[in-house]
Amino acid sequence: MPDPVAAAHDRRPVAVLGLGLMGSALARAFIRRGHPTTVWNRSREKAGPLVALGARPAGTPAEAFSAAGLAVVCLSGNDAVLRTCEPAGDALAGRTLVNLTSGTSSEARGLAAWAAGRGADYLDGVLLTTPDAVGAPDTAVLYAGRREVFDAHRPTLRALGGGLTRLGDDPGLAALYDLALLDMLWASLNGFLHAAALVATEHVKAGEFAPFADLLFAGLPSFVARYARQIDEGAYAAEDSTLETHLPAAGHLLAESLARGVDADPPRRLRAVIEKAVAEGHGQDGYARVIEQFRKAPVPLEPSAG
Repeated sequence: MPDPVAAAHDRRPVAVLGLGLMGSALARAFIRRGHPTTVWNRSREKAGPLVALGARPAGTPAEAFSAAGLAVVCLSGNDAVLRTCEPAGDALAGRTLVNLTSGTSSEARGLAAWAAGRGADYLDGVLLTTPDAVGAPDTAVLYAGRREVFDAHRPTLRALGGGLTRLGDDPGLAALYDLALLDMLWASLNGFLHAAALVATEHVKAGEFAPFADLLFAGLPSFVARYARQIDEGAYAAEDSTLETHLPAAGHLLAESLARGVDADPPRRLRAVIEKAVAEGHGQDGYARVIEQFRKAPVPLEPSAG
């Protein structure tokens, strides 16, 4: 039999401030779950479609905060969050601010301190999805902040995605994870785009090359797990190939890029970090050893092709 207290808890009022593509998706997810939802946006016309679904429009951020104990903010940047919330004054006191705006870890910590100074609890969060998947049972959402605050609002926040994870008390952790994952995403996509540019010099269409890229990406999880273990242990045994084996291959990629008129900076950087690790005496280690180069000051790029 459903718990009526839990059911009521799951339908607590919420406010959503910022109605871009993601903010609107957040508001729709709350509305679908039956939460009385108040919405605010600087351009008021964006609230129209949500009002048609049952949302209540707020004329000011203070009015939105006053309408709910939980306010979710999703704006263009954390400077916009501060500009939006600052005029609300005492309206934030006793409420929880959930910031799903992209930014840096230091910005998140600063906003947490700012909110605390106004009597509000704070959670920083990251949605690992696109707007169309907000609210799905398997959508991952990362949060950072005090456990008691997260636990108090977890049933309500589940409306945004079933895969909730609290990373820790430090409010900067969610932003750090977000940027680290974007680092991986962009590096992977740039690798594909550079490769596609390379094979395109022989009139190979990207669609023809894509299945081979998919084969390579499918094998990456095994590398991630193995390299993560080596990084944590601080031991980089060559379980597949040594850095001395990787180095000439990186040189070949650089030479091929230069010969075909494709941007040579990515392979030049690759060769530089491997070369530095080998020069430091780690040529017989595996590729995970390269993390020690990333932990140092940048390796200067050499302009020559050699």
